[in-house]
Amino acid sequence: MAKKIEIDVLNHVLTPKVRVLSKKEKGEVIKFYNAKEEDFPKIYDNDPLVIALKAKVGDMLEIKRNDGTGEYLYYRIVIESP
Repeated sequence: MAKKIEIDVLNHVLTPKVRVLSKKEKGEVIKFYNAKEEDFPKIYDNDPLVIALKAKVGDMLEIKRNDGTGEYLYYRIVIESP
């Protein structure tokens, strides 16, 4: 039987900083971008990062990325996996 490898996805060197927004913060982001929830990129509820964060369907994740020229924010909505 193969040995199971466990990785701490929240503290891995390749994982950007990420957090679950409060409902108020989520509403502010949606309002700021003058968008609807369905306009944001999606992430499945069975994604290892979502599981590690204990995020639920409907939650919005704030992801801080650095592309070498600076840091920027990116948002995703947790949806149910097919």
